[in-house]
Amino acid sequence: MHKTVTRAFTGYLEDRKSRFLAHLVPLADFQCTLEALRKEHRKANHIVTAHRHLLEDGRIEESGKDDGEPAGTSGMPTLRVLQGAELVETAVLIVRYFGGTKLGGGGLARAYSGAAQDAIAKAELVPFERRKIKTVSASFSDSSELETRISALGLEVLNRDYTGDGVVITVTGPGSVVAKL
Repeated sequence: MHKTVTRAFTGYLEDRKSRFLAHLVPLADFQCTLEALRKEHRKANHIVTAHRHLLEDGRIEESGKDDGEPAGTSGMPTLRVLQGAELVETAVLIVRYFGGTKLGGGGLARAYSGAAQDAIAKAELVPFERRKIKTVSASFSDSSELETRISALGLEVLNRDYTGDGVVITVTGPGSVVAKL
């Protein structure tokens, strides 16, 4: 069964004075996290990334990028950690500060995958459930009850339109929760 994260988590590994700072984030936060890390860690040697995205047809789109490390020593080992944890809609970004000693291909693979594993071990993993969108309507007299129900279910309101007859509300959330509305 697929799992995911709903917020960011961090992990850390140090090997022969090289530091590996892992950031496990929801896939939706990947690009802004990458930009923020590039600004914050200007002196870092590499920011290796891996992600997994579950497509509508059930296939998984995934990627591992080495960011200048020797090919196959960082991005793919990091991606394999995400695969092993059965994570989807998740990305991991690992900032590396070089410590002066070359780690070799095997050392790099162990270090990057170890940092990713540390972040996953500290993370709150939740079962992945595809989000659904639903539009519901209510008369003015029933709108308060509808709003209370939406709030109780923890659904996110995307849009609220008032009509001559009442209100039309578009919500999103996990498919099984949206179905209860």
